[in-house]
Amino acid sequence: MPDSATLSAGCILACLVLYALFGGADFGGGVWDLLARGPRATDRRRLIAGAIGPVWETNHIWLIVAIVILFTAFPRAFAVVCTALFVPLTLVLAGIVLRGAAFAFHAYRLHEDRSAGRWGFVFASASLVTPVFLGVVFGAISSGRIRATEPLAFTGDARLWLSPFPISVGFLALASFAFLAAVYLILETEDPVLREEFRRDSFRSATALVFLSGLTLALAAVDAKEFFSALTGKRWSIPLVAAAATAAAGAIASLALRRYPLARACAAAQVSLLLIGWGMAQYPYLVRPDVTVLSAAASPRTLRFLLGALAAGAVFLFPAIFFLLRVFKWEAISGRSRRRGAIDAGKDGA
Repeated sequence: MPDSATLSAGCILACLVLYALFGGADFGGGVWDLLARGPRATDRRRLIAGAIGPVWETNHIWLIVAIVILFTAFPRAFAVVCTALFVPLTLVLAGIVLRGAAFAFHAYRLHEDRSAGRWGFVFASASLVTPVFLGVVFGAISSGRIRATEPLAFTGDARLWLSPFPISVGFLALASFAFLAAVYLILETEDPVLREEFRRDSFRSATALVFLSGLTLALAAVDAKEFFSALTGKRWSIPLVAAAATAAAGAIASLALRRYPLARACAAAQVSLLLIGWGMAQYPYLVRPDVTVLSAAASPRTLRFLLGALAAGAVFLFPAIFFLLRVFKWEAISGRSRRRGAIDAGKDGA
């Protein structure tokens, strides 16, 4: 049975997966907002704002929970990451704040006129930059460049994260979020023209995602050798890669066949498997190569209390989020409109 430290690390990974699937798709929506061009650009932006609007604040809860677990369960790892990666983390925080504030003004402006305005540019630009730096952070803590053997090593040196592997992970994160958003947005509208446009965007972003996945793996072999060995040399490596490739192929095939609910499920599975694979390859390290799960863990009593608090909070959190999605996202999640469901129910009753 996993110990408390391992369970806490697993909770962080689970929160990161959920943040990618929900909050990451919001960032991807901002990317497509930035790239919207042509006569339907305003319609695309209205659709994106309407899709993000009801849930975007709630989606950040997963990142907040992950950070709380990190500094409570693994304070040493939190200190190392925040000191060594102060610059990219500050940029991530600034991007999240600017994006949220700008989105509120941008969504309001869309109802006033047909111009995206400067707030739309800030919202979209922050959505583009933030995932890149977020991915850079993940790449840096896996690269082996951050040494925690001496306090003097905690300098925030840009060379710790401005290297090929972390940068490639940053762009991989951006492509993943853009892909999720494009697939999700297909089911956010009944307009066949907009559906086809986001379907084409899905194919484009899927191509970028596959390319960047291969490039990141190749760069890891040179720039993050220990992480590469852990990712490719375990018993689970081949099954995990096969599962991710199957999910990617399933998403593309489903898009080609216009089976959009299945495409959404496959896209979510692919991005989840990418993060799960990263987490499994990273274990037992929180910051490679000096900070492990066990060496950075808080006292067993603190860990047990934290896990109990997480379990108690989940009793309230998950039903509340399910209800939120049920109210605002039923059509997009199920791929079936309420009106159509009501008509079918009436036919069955007759």
